[in-house]
Amino acid sequence: MKLAVTRTGLDVPEPLRARLEQDDVAARLARKDATLWGPDAESEAAVRLGWLDLPATSRSLLASLAELRAELVAEGLDRIVLCGMGGSSLAPEVICRTAGVPLVVLDTTDPGQLLSAMTELERTVVVVSSKSGGTVETESQRRAFVAAFARAGLDERQIGARFVVVTDPGSPLAETASDMGARAVFLADPTVGGRYSALSAFGLVPSALAGADVAALVDDAEQLAERLAEPGNAAMELGAALGAAFHAGRDKLALADAGETPVEGFGDWAEQLIAESTGKEGRGILPVVLESPEAPGSSGPDVLLGLVGAGPTGAGPAVGVTGPLGAQFLGWEYATAVAGRVLGINPFDQPNVTESKENTQAILAAGLPDEQPEATIGAVEIRGTAAVLRGVDLSSHDGLSLTLDALLAAVPPRGYLAVMAYLDRLRDARAAEVRTALAQRTEQAVTFGWGPRFLHSTGQYHKGGPQVGVFLQITGALDEDVPVPDQHYTFGTLQAAQAAGDRKALADRDRPLLHLHLTDRAAGIDQLLTALHC
Repeated sequence: MKLAVTRTGLDVPEPLRARLEQDDVAARLARKDATLWGPDAESEAAVRLGWLDLPATSRSLLASLAELRAELVAEGLDRIVLCGMGGSSLAPEVICRTAGVPLVVLDTTDPGQLLSAMTELERTVVVVSSKSGGTVETESQRRAFVAAFARAGLDERQIGARFVVVTDPGSPLAETASDMGARAVFLADPTVGGRYSALSAFGLVPSALAGADVAALVDDAEQLAERLAEPGNAAMELGAALGAAFHAGRDKLALADAGETPVEGFGDWAEQLIAESTGKEGRGILPVVLESPEAPGSSGPDVLLGLVGAGPTGAGPAVGVTGPLGAQFLGWEYATAVAGRVLGINPFDQPNVTESKENTQAILAAGLPDEQPEATIGAVEIRGTAAVLRGVDLSSHDGLSLTLDALLAAVPPRGYLAVMAYLDRLRDARAAEVRTALAQRTEQAVTFGWGPRFLHSTGQYHKGGPQVGVFLQITGALDEDVPVPDQHYTFGTLQAAQAAGDRKALADRDRPLLHLHLTDRAAGIDQLLTALHC
C-alpha cells in the first residue's frame, strides 16, 4: 500500500502549485538542496537533511538490532523501558503501540510515573535516548535506574549491561555510556534533527528491542523515498495542502486517527513535527490532536481537519493521508519541510525551545518561587494572571466555574487555549478529558499536552508562534518524591521547576495564564471536570 493524499473542501491555488513546480522543489528537496528555505536558513538546513537518506542508511541497523534483541530475550530481559523526550520517545511509542508490542515510555519527571516504570527490574533493559546527550529529564532518569539496579543487588558490570544508549557522536551521553559499560551504544546520524528522526536509530532501536518489525517500516519508507523527486508525489501534495490552508487562514490542523487499523499516538508525533518546525517568527501551523474525527475542534473557520489512515468523507475542509506507518513518517516529514518553504520559515531550527529549560535551571539554583494561591476551592488552588482572574469572584461557591469561564473568555478570535498538565499521564489520565470539556464550550482551538513532554514539542509554538495563546497549567501534589542521585534536587522539585520556568516564559510574553494546583490529584481532576460540565 502506497502513501496517498486526498482532499475535500480545500484547493491548492494554481499559482502555489505552479511556483512549487517551477522552483523544482520536489527534486531539490530529494537531493537535499539547503537553499530551499532562503539564505537565513541555509546553514542550518545544510546539516539537517539527513532524514531523507534514512530509508537507505537505517537498513544497516536491522541485523544488529535483531541480534541484540535475541540476546536479551535469551537472558530473560524482555521488558524495555525507554528514557527519552520529544523526538527520542514519540516515534517509538507510535511504532510499538501500532505494532501491539509493549514498551514503557518514560518521558516525564513526575515521581509517580517514574516509580511505576522502575518495577520488574529483573527483566528490564533501559534504553537511554538523547540526541544532545544533555537532556536533563533523560539524564535524571538514567541516574535513577542506575541507583535502582544497585539497590536490587547488581554490580557495576551487571548494571552497565542493562543499558542501551542512543545518542549523537561525541555527545556527553556517548562518553557516559562508555564509562558505565553500556551493553550497546548506537550513534545516530548528527544531520538528522530530533523531530525528523523517526526512521533513525532513535525510532528504530527501542522499537526493535521491544519486538516491533522495524524492517517493514524501512521497506515502506524506501518505496516512498524512490518517488520523492517527482513533482506530484503524495508527500508534496500534503505539504502543498498544509501551506495552502495556512494562506487561506486555516492555521490550525486538527489531527485525528481515522483508519480501520489505528496508528495509535500518531497525532502526538506529528504534533511535535509540525508545531516545532513551523511555530516561529510569529506564525505557524498549530496541530490540535483530537480524540476522534468527530471530537470538538474538528471544524471551524481557521481549522483544517487532518485524518490519518483514511480519506475525508465529509465536505471538508479536510485532508486524508493513507499508507503504511514507515511511509507516513517520511511523508509527513517531507510535507512539513515543504510547508516550511510555503510559510517562509526555517523548518529545522527551534529558537525558543531553550528558554523554558534555562528558566528551569535558574529556578533549581535559586529555589522554587513562593507563590500563594488567590483562592483554594476544595482540592484546587487557583493562581493566575490578571488577564484571567480580574473581576472573578473567587469567594463564590462556584468560583472555580467562574474562573474557567473567564479563562475561555480570554481566548481571542482565531486564538487557542493550551492545557498543560504536569501530572502522571498514566494514573492521572482523566486529566486529558479537560481538553474535550473545554473544546465543547468554545469555538477556538484547544490543545492538550503532558508536561514536561510538550516543552520538547508544542513549547516552541507557544513561544515562537503567533501570540494568541491562552494557557491553563495544571500541577499536582505528590504522594511520594524520588531524589535525583548525585543532584541537590528531587524529581518533584525538577517537575515543579519546569512548570514554574514555563510560567515565567509565558508571563514574559504577557500571555493570559491560569495555574491550577491540585492538592489531591484524583479529587482535583474530578472537581475540575465537574466544574466544566456545569
